[in-house]
Amino acid sequence: MEHYYSAREVETVGVKNESTVQEFVLEAFPVAQHLGGLLFLVHLLAYLASIMGNVVIIFITWADYHLQTPMYVLLSTFSFCECCFITTVIPKLLSIFLSGRQTIPFPACLTQAFFFLFIGAVIFFLMAVMSLDRYLAICKPLHYASIMNLRVSFLLIFLCYSLSFILITCLMLKVSQLSFCGPNIISHFFCDLGSLIHLSCSDTRSVEIYFFFVTSFVILLSLVVTITAYSNIVVTILRLPSAKERQKAFSTCSSHLIVLSLMYGSCVFIYLKPKQVDRLDSNKEAALVNTVVTPVLNPVIYTLRNKQVHQALRDTLFGMRLKK
Repeated sequence: MEHYYSAREVETVGVKNESTVQEFVLEAFPVAQHLGGLLFLVHLLAYLASIMGNVVIIFITWADYHLQTPMYVLLSTFSFCECCFITTVIPKLLSIFLSGRQTIPFPACLTQAFFFLFIGAVIFFLMAVMSLDRYLAICKPLHYASIMNLRVSFLLIFLCYSLSFILITCLMLKVSQLSFCGPNIISHFFCDLGSLIHLSCSDTRSVEIYFFFVTSFVILLSLVVTITAYSNIVVTILRLPSAKERQKAFSTCSSHLIVLSLMYGSCVFIYLKPKQVDRLDSNKEAALVNTVVTPVLNPVIYTLRNKQVHQALRDTLFGMRLKK
């Protein structure tokens, strides 16, 4: 039996050029194809709402100098990443709902997978940085201005992008060296790397190990920092003398934690398991949470409920009317 597989491997290498897969077929939700029109409309509205909400945050942050603080600079960067993140996958998902299966060339598939993971990693690192920013503002208010300023916030943003780029580029270089000579149907609405690796006819053990290491490092590092920061924030809130202040602080904090739980929970379910093959079919449902649900909630939860943002939006709109 060992000799048989060795011969097959040699044969595969010999015919690799003739049988290399040139494109993949994305087949997301075949059982729900009869609901394609309705699902298209729902996801289109969610996509537009998320884009509009995040664009508003970016616009008012840079239009109102009162909001050009570390907190809002981080939030506007987060909003920009959210727009890019959902744009890498949602347009393809919409086309799948309209016309069923969608083909995607191999280079475009790798490109989509790269940007999905790269921007996703940046978002996780940014969430950790934003949690630290809130921790300093609430738990160390007297030291906040000396520790966190615009220069530090831009440096942290640069580090988030740089570290993500290095990790994901190394991963994609390893994936690009794999051979694809068999089935080409990806049971997902985008080029999910776990599904893609599963289709390879090469030995994928080293790639799977590195993929698991990268996703675990990004998610767990961000998760540990976020849990530590919010645990300290909760302790500080409990020490507030006024019950009204505690209630107001808990209201804001709990809404943040709901969105964070959705995002971390779905990503832990998808990525933090060594064997991706076991749950490939359920991964796409979990992926909808962080590509559709949380991007819609984030603008509302993080800033559009904020009175300072409301005032800045009113001032900006009032200023635009005066110019007319």
